[in-house]
Amino acid sequence: MKQAALKLAASAALATAFGVSAQAADIIEPPIYVEPPVVHHPEVKLKKIEGWYIRGDLGYAWNEFRGADYATPGGTNHLFGELDESFILGAGIGYQINHYLRTDVTVDYTFKTDFQGFTIGSCTIAPSTDQVPCTSSDTSGFDAWTVLANAYVDLGHYGKITPYVGAGIGGSYVRWHDLENTIPDTFDQRGTTIHEGQSSWRFAYALMAGVSVKASKKLSVDLGYRFKKTHQGPMFGFAGGTGPGWDKGFESHEIRAGLRYKLGGYEKYHKPVHVPVHHPAPVVYK
Repeated sequence: MKQAALKLAASAALATAFGVSAQAADIIEPPIYVEPPVVHHPEVKLKKIEGWYIRGDLGYAWNEFRGADYATPGGTNHLFGELDESFILGAGIGYQINHYLRTDVTVDYTFKTDFQGFTIGSCTIAPSTDQVPCTSSDTSGFDAWTVLANAYVDLGHYGKITPYVGAGIGGSYVRWHDLENTIPDTFDQRGTTIHEGQSSWRFAYALMAGVSVKASKKLSVDLGYRFKKTHQGPMFGFAGGTGPGWDKGFESHEIRAGLRYKLGGYEKYHKPVHVPVHHPAPVVYK
């Protein structure tokens, strides 16, 4: 009986030892980690916005006269003067090449710009025949058509506002009106001589800077500054023993406002797709 009890106790101890050993093996064995699925979030990318557009502009210009020369029996004399301000009306068609570069061709009309000047020459006062200095007054004016091929670089996009710089090259058809040269009554040559105005195409170029403000998907408001230089050309013809005359060109500082309307290819964005965030899978113990 005593031996049977001892055998039973030994068997129970052995079973307990095997159970603890199995649990210890389970604890020591490394866990199996289930990798969570990879979630891809699509980027928000700007689509290309190439396409044609049309534009219209209104401007106001401050003009600088660079002087003029004219022929006299004794050689060449100089005409001094100033140009008044003028209004400008323009239109054009262009192409948006990509998100940062665009080009267009514009045609502008500069309304009549008044000219007031003077010349210094020699006159006589009766009964003497001696030549004395005399100053005459000169009045005229011009209007012009300007055709430019332009290129612009957009300097980034900040909400609806896009600053830009640009340059243009082309020509201006300048039409001078008749010039009236008046000598004061104190001189023998007193009176007014009318010189017929001359017209010609001249080389012209421009530099621009400004901002465009997006009003809708296809319409933008353009506000900017333009410096334009018009080269020299004929100004007036021969009359009263003097002439012809040719100006040395003029410069214009313009403030401009306009509208640009896209004919197609307006700006779009890829909409981000909402993907729920998955938490890492739990560690599974074997």
